[in-house]
Amino acid sequence: MESLPDAVVQYIFSFMNNARDVAVCNCVSKRWKDSLPYIKSLYFPRNSFDNQSGVDHPDTIVWKMLSSVVKLEELVVYSPFSSIGLASWMLLVGSSLKHLELRMDNLAEYQNCIESPSKLECISTAKNLESLKLWGVLMMNSPKWDAFPKLQSLEIVGAKLEDHALTAALQACLNLKNLLLLGCEGVRSVLIELPSLEQCKLDFYGVGNYSLTLTSPKIEFLEVQGCSWISVRETACLRSLSISNNAGRVYMVDFGKLAALEFLSIRGVQWCWNAISKMLQLASEVKHLYMKVEFTGDFDNLQPFPEIDFVDFFNSHPKLQKFDIHGAMFAALCQKNSLKNVQSGFVIPCLEEVVVTVRSPLNAEQKISTLESLLKYGKVIKSMAIRILQMRSSHSSADDFFDEICRFQRMNHKTVRIE
Repeated sequence: MESLPDAVVQYIFSFMNNARDVAVCNCVSKRWKDSLPYIKSLYFPRNSFDNQSGVDHPDTIVWKMLSSVVKLEELVVYSPFSSIGLASWMLLVGSSLKHLELRMDNLAEYQNCIESPSKLECISTAKNLESLKLWGVLMMNSPKWDAFPKLQSLEIVGAKLEDHALTAALQACLNLKNLLLLGCEGVRSVLIELPSLEQCKLDFYGVGNYSLTLTSPKIEFLEVQGCSWISVRETACLRSLSISNNAGRVYMVDFGKLAALEFLSIRGVQWCWNAISKMLQLASEVKHLYMKVEFTGDFDNLQPFPEIDFVDFFNSHPKLQKFDIHGAMFAALCQKNSLKNVQSGFVIPCLEEVVVTVRSPLNAEQKISTLESLLKYGKVIKSMAIRILQMRSSHSSADDFFDEICRFQRMNHKTVRIE
């Protein structure tokens, strides 16, 4: 190290980011100390100050380290801090920061939400941020953010939000390309209007009866969990779509044409059949379809899927390459009349991979017939996995059905496997 030019030493130290490592190197030599101001990133782990024995407050220690850096571009703080401390840090490095990640730790502290300046308010000083990630956020009031014109990625993990507060926060980030809200609760009606948004993942925690309206003409990737009413009208660029509701029901979906859609996943305990059929109708160009919905029916009335015509389904999805099908949907394709319209020229042209999850021995003969038909008409199928999941029956029919599946697998051992 001693023989290296100063510029090379500074370049090497620019890749260092752990605050403890920086503090140790600061004590090695004057040359090392003079090179540390050129680091680009600082990371303070959760336990950064667990064994602190000095008189300085952790906020002050962070401030001293930041004050020695010429141009900090990334700051990650997982250790506890105060709003006053954060405000002082942002005055030092806010103008140069491009990436900021903070563990806010104020979910259960309403007082921290109304104190002035709040932690959220302090962030507004960093006008040139390109990415912002916040953990444990209490956003009951609209944050006093003017605008983040360069912000392209916003991630909030674990949050209690009010509708108006979330809307106000997003209005300050109009150039977002990536939005992630994970493990959030408190909202009822979510309105997102972001013209440049390309990727969006929304995970709402609670009873699952939220509504979502998304207006983003460039959206390509969308994943939604916990909403019962979903409206996304501008879908020309949408290539991947996942909708799930593990706690509630999906009542209504309102999408534009899904001509570019390649992947569709719909999951949940209960969907209204109108919502399911509409998604299947819109996703006619889909290449990978994943379906795991247990029941249909309105409100508390749980019902099985209605019969689905085997030929009509695959004719309506001619580009389907991978089909991952669970329980209720598979049962709907296995009804006694679902194969009655098979004509001599019928083929499933693109299907290469099938994953079938079976949970019940009911209608065993029809289920075996459907599996055989998938292989018979799927001329390019390379793989079929049959998953036997929690099959419960005190009757011998379960054993007989499993024997039939094993026989089917042995006859098609190059293609079929049992999991």
